[in-house]
Amino acid sequence: MSRRGLCLVLAAPSGAGKTSLSRALLASDPQLHLSISVTTRAPRAGEVDGQHYHFIDQTAFDAMVAAHEFLEYAQVFGRSYGTPRGPVEAALADGQDILFDIDWQGFRQLRTALSRDVVGVFIKPPSLSALRQRLVARGDDAEQVERRMSHAEAELSHAGEFDYIVENADFETALADLRAILRAGRLATFRQVLAP
Repeated sequence: MSRRGLCLVLAAPSGAGKTSLSRALLASDPQLHLSISVTTRAPRAGEVDGQHYHFIDQTAFDAMVAAHEFLEYAQVFGRSYGTPRGPVEAALADGQDILFDIDWQGFRQLRTALSRDVVGVFIKPPSLSALRQRLVARGDDAEQVERRMSHAEAELSHAGEFDYIVENADFETALADLRAILRAGRLATFRQVLAP
């Protein structure tokens, strides 16, 4: 028996712990691979082109949009981000599972493009005050904190669109919840390809 791969989408307000949870999930599951997005933002220290993102300029990004080469794309804080269609469709057909670290808008677009292949999880902080404390603790300046908090409230209003909501009050519990969701997604009947 083989199966079609799945797209595990994790979305969250900035500071909710999505990146840390993503890294831990990827490290603990060799069958899960990170989707490498295209972005117009500059690489941060230590980021490698093709490993963390595909870094391109806005003109090249716009050309990819015009050619329908993205499954989803959006502008976030003035930069463009998108998921290339070809590599994802090939991986799914090959039975590979892909982790997506995108926002609710990207989730909507991805679900429209690959409806049955997508399992959506919204990571929420235990409270807005806890989220503010996390943003301050990681070193965001006051202006960034306020901008991210305003953005967080808007993002939280879309949590109900996802298949699952995981509260990240305790990291290990949230990680265990994500592992359980991934396992259930892999076992879904419609995803199985039964041999005759």
